[in-house]
Amino acid sequence: MVKYTIVNLVASANLNATLDLYNLAITIPNIEYEPEQFPGAILKLKEPKVSMLLFKNGKVICSGASNEKDISLAVFKTTLL
Repeated sequence: MVKYTIVNLVASANLNATLDLYNLAITIPNIEYEPEQFPGAILKLKEPKVSMLLFKNGKVICSGASNEKDISLAVFKTTLL
């Protein structure tokens, strides 16, 4: 049997809200937003260590998690913004 390790999970969610990405980027230091290059903002969390792609329509993508608990925590923290 082949052994494997999960190292990167990707999940999507909908916050059911419109996000002001420009305002988030100027008020929260760990958000990168360059609309000329990419339509979403990138939020890098330290705990859990994941990246969140945030879109104006409220959709988010979480990448870099190694388990579902980290995804849940990351999405929860994102809703607090």
